[in-house]
Amino acid sequence: MGLIRLVVLGFIGLSVVYFAISIFSRSIRREKLEKEWDANPPEGGDMATRATYIKEGMAAYESGFRKKLIVLVYIVPPLFVAAILYLTNAQ
Repeated sequence: MGLIRLVVLGFIGLSVVYFAISIFSRSIRREKLEKEWDANPPEGGDMATRATYIKEGMAAYESGFRKKLIVLVYIVPPLFVAAILYLTNAQ
């Protein structure tokens, strides 16, 4: 029963961490795109063009490698816990 509780609470905790990192990473990427646009806007660039630029940049981020790395939040901590449990009980 204790193992099931550990797994469920661990999954909930890792989900909270995943969503927090995901939201933070998206906000950082969006801010970077906004700063890129503001630093070097094209000739005749208006707010609609800026919004399109940011939307396309965020679409590229969603399909990018960095977004996929955040999933490691679900993989790395359980591996550490499993390794600690194995090393503790192996002796």
